[in-house]
Amino acid sequence: MSAEIIPLLSKALGETIYMVIISMFIASIIGVPLGVLLHTTDKGQILESLPLNQTVGSIVNAVRSIPFIILMVAIIPLTRLLVGSAIGTTAAIVPLVVASIPFIGRQVETSLKEVPAGLVEAAQSMGATPTQIITKVLLPEAMPSIISQLTTVIIALVGESAMAGAIGGGGLGDLAIRYGYQRFRPEVMLATVIVLIVLVQAVQFAGNYLSKRLNKR
Repeated sequence: MSAEIIPLLSKALGETIYMVIISMFIASIIGVPLGVLLHTTDKGQILESLPLNQTVGSIVNAVRSIPFIILMVAIIPLTRLLVGSAIGTTAAIVPLVVASIPFIGRQVETSLKEVPAGLVEAAQSMGATPTQIITKVLLPEAMPSIISQLTTVIIALVGESAMAGAIGGGGLGDLAIRYGYQRFRPEVMLATVIVLIVLVQAVQFAGNYLSKRLNKR
């Protein structure tokens, strides 16, 4: 690999990390409460409301069923409205957020379902409000699992951010396509793949470590 590719690789890695961190932050702000809503409004839960649960669940499932590459194109008008452009690293954050919110919601819902019902019943018997049950029982008990689930989401975002490069989103995917595929330089493609593998391994290691630290069982 020639020397001029190294700065480009570093820049592309920075763009990918930027996309993933910002997208994950924004998506988590919306996705985690969404997961709490999906769980607590389900049948037999503390805020049972089946019409609301089914409506929100249907919307979540609909968005999750759209392939990411199609979603990126479909919401170009929204992307332009929010960031003023449909091309570039910042523009790619919009579809990444939209794709991640329902994913995070379902993952958090799954984690909350793992909390023993006896803990919730004990809190209710002591007069705890739904808000207290959510903040003092459900989320703390499910936090190790939530961290593991969010790690999975981050890894998915890394892959989707690379896919965003296919339509001018920047990052490692854009580097692989423009300097590797289009210029017939397999060494650039290989270097990009290696960097992505290292990035994913680092994310997985950090997620596993944090999850174990938070697990008090």
